[in-house]
Amino acid sequence: MSDLPLIQADRAVPTPAATTTTRGRRRRLRLLSRTDRVVITLMVLVPMLLVVGLVWLPALATVLLSGTNWDGIGPLSEIDWVGLKNYDDVVNIYPPFVPAIQNNLLWLAALFVVATPFGMFLAVLLDKELRGSRFYQTALYLPVVLSLALIGFVWQLIYSRDQGLLNALLGTQTDWYGDPHVNIWSVLVAAGWRHVGYIMLLYLAGLKGVDPSLREAAAVDGSSEASTFFRVVFPVMRPINIIVLVVTVIESLRAFDLVWVINKGRNGLELISALVTANVVGEASRIGFGSALATIMLVVSLVFITLYLATVMREDRR
Repeated sequence: MSDLPLIQADRAVPTPAATTTTRGRRRRLRLLSRTDRVVITLMVLVPMLLVVGLVWLPALATVLLSGTNWDGIGPLSEIDWVGLKNYDDVVNIYPPFVPAIQNNLLWLAALFVVATPFGMFLAVLLDKELRGSRFYQTALYLPVVLSLALIGFVWQLIYSRDQGLLNALLGTQTDWYGDPHVNIWSVLVAAGWRHVGYIMLLYLAGLKGVDPSLREAAAVDGSSEASTFFRVVFPVMRPINIIVLVVTVIESLRAFDLVWVINKGRNGLELISALVTANVVGEASRIGFGSALATIMLVVSLVFITLYLATVMREDRR
């Protein structure tokens, strides 16, 4: 009989430091009174229930309803399952869907190519501690605290066909909000005005956290200011860049307020969010069809949210 090798399972032996830490945590937990434990449990349980009840359950219900033809009137027991028919109808027989996709992509391109670099440029200028920088920071960030609906009304004073500032300066009678050939560009200017301040604040916070020794070392090596920023400072702000990317994408997807107060997302201002609202709470009352549109938005958003979370968790492990 041949001898069989003896295989022993490797067992991780806790280090003294890990054992001490575990014992310290257990000791602190034992020192907590019953009231403290109840309070801690409630502090964890209540937010978790709110997130599940207000975020996850509605999202799951939206995905499930996207496979039905429910109109929101009959009881849930009479809902008919139609599978992927709503998604097929959205792509093939719903004319506003393609313009809405194009406008959302145009919204994303305008924010990412124009507004985001301009906000970063303003952050670089303000990081130099210019005279009156506090005033400029406040003035540029002020639009961020305003809702997009209010911004739409503010820019109405500029875009008004009869009494608007822009037509008065140009000597024209253009209906900047009503003409389907130009209204999307007018709305993008208003949305970009708000987006610039937000991006400026994010990059300004990131620039304050960059180690000054990196810039000093680059200056000693003879690097120009622009080269130092793009080759040294910008790569160091990788977490901020990921956050800006995710924020910009989500802003372009959830854009709603501005176009809704203008013409409810019609006549050249079609957006996916406006189509969802028009089908779910509008006159059509097609809950299943609107849920399919909302699910498409959810899937696209989850891609970038996952990217953001993966980056944050990777940074926390370092």
